[in-house]
Amino acid sequence: MVPRTPETVHFDVPTACAFARAGRLEEWIHAYLRAGHWANVPLSEGLARQRRWWNGPLELPLDCLTPCVGPSPDMEYVVEPEGWAEHTADMAAGFTELLAVPPLIAEYRAGALSIRDGNTRYAAFRIKGWRTCWAIIWYNAEEDFRAHTACLAGCGLLAVE
Repeated sequence: MVPRTPETVHFDVPTACAFARAGRLEEWIHAYLRAGHWANVPLSEGLARQRRWWNGPLELPLDCLTPCVGPSPDMEYVVEPEGWAEHTADMAAGFTELLAVPPLIAEYRAGALSIRDGNTRYAAFRIKGWRTCWAIIWYNAEEDFRAHTACLAGCGLLAVE
C-alpha cells in the first residue's frame, strides 16, 4: 500500500519502491526533498522546471556513482575536510541497514551518474564498507532515459518490481 499523505510517507527504500510501483515516484522524490532537516528545496524546484524521466530505485555499486560534494579540490562543491569527516563518520555510525536509508538521487550526465542529493550518505556508505547503495536516477531527455534503461537492463540492473 502506498501512503496517501505526507505525514505518513517514510523516506526509505521500501517506501520509494512502493511509490515507484504505483507510478508516483516523482511525488515521493519531491516530498523527500521538501521534508526534514535534510530538505533540499532548491533541487526540488529545479527538478520541477521541466519534464524528467526516472529510473529506480535501483541497487547500484557505489563505483557507478560520482559524488559532486566533498573535501577533494576536484569536487563541484568543495567542503571543509574536518567538518566533512566528522559529519560523515557520525552518519555512518547511525546507519544499520541499507534499506532504511533514503535512496541517493543522481542525474544522468552523458553516461555518468552524478549524485545530486545524498553525497554525505554516499561518503558514509564508503566508511561503513558497503559496496552498493540504492539510487534513483533522473534523465533530462527521453533519448537518454531509453538508452540508459536498455544499458541497465543489459547489465541486469532493473528497477524494483
